[in-house]
Amino acid sequence: MLKNKTAVITGGTRGIGLAIAKKYLEQGAFVAIAGSKQETVEKALDGLKEYKNRVMGICPDLCDPAAVEKAFLSVKEKFGSLDVLVNNAGVSSATKLYDYTPEEFSKVLDLNVKAVFICSQAAARIMREQGCGVILNTSSMVSEYGQPSGCAYPATKFAVNGLTKSLARELAKDGIRVNAVAPGVTKTDMVAALPADTVARISAGIPLGRVGEPDDVAEAFVYLASDKASYVTGTVLKVDGAAMT
Repeated sequence: MLKNKTAVITGGTRGIGLAIAKKYLEQGAFVAIAGSKQETVEKALDGLKEYKNRVMGICPDLCDPAAVEKAFLSVKEKFGSLDVLVNNAGVSSATKLYDYTPEEFSKVLDLNVKAVFICSQAAARIMREQGCGVILNTSSMVSEYGQPSGCAYPATKFAVNGLTKSLARELAKDGIRVNAVAPGVTKTDMVAALPADTVARISAGIPLGRVGEPDDVAEAFVYLASDKASYVTGTVLKVDGAAMT
C-alpha cells in the first residue's frame, strides 16, 4: 500500500511510533524514524535490520525550525522524496491544576503542538514542490473527553485536531492531505506495566472488551497514508474500541 513512498515518523523509536514504522516498512515504504536521542534511534534501527536499506534515523530538535528543515531535507536527499509525515512525538503529564507550573505546561505545549506546527511546515514546503503529500497527526481520545488531571495533554490534543482540520483546508490546493488518528487506551510500555486487575478494569469499560494494541493504531496510519484514502482529509479517526473516559 505504501510502495516507494518515503515517510518521516516523529516519536518513531518506541510504542505506537515504532509500530507505525514497522507497518510502513512492511508495506514497502522508505522510513526515517525521528527520536529525541541518538541512542534511542540507534536502538530502534537495530531492531529493523532486515529493512536496513529502507530505513534511517534522525534526531533533530523538533522545536527548532532550522534543525527540522535540515533533517527533512536529508531524508529527501537519501530516499528521493518526502511523501508522508507522521507527527507522533508527544509528552503527557498527570499533574493536578493546583500544582501545575507554567514551565511544565509549556513543555507539553511545545512538543505536542509547536513541534507539530514546525514539522508540518517543513514537510509541506517539500510536498508542495512535489505536488502531493500526506501529513498525519497523533491525537487522542482525551481530546474529546478530557481527563481528570494533567490538563495540558488533552488541551494540546484538542489543538492538534484544530491544526489537522485547518491545515487540511489550507493545503488541499497543494495536493497535501492532512488527517489525525485518535487512539484510545493502547498497550504501550506504560499500560503494559500496569497490574492485570487494573488492565481488566480498564478493558471492562471498553465495548470491544480490550485495550488497543499499537498495531491497531498503526493500521489506521497505513490506510490514511495510502492512496486508498485519496479523498480523505480533515478527519480525526478514532481508534479506541468505542471507549469513553
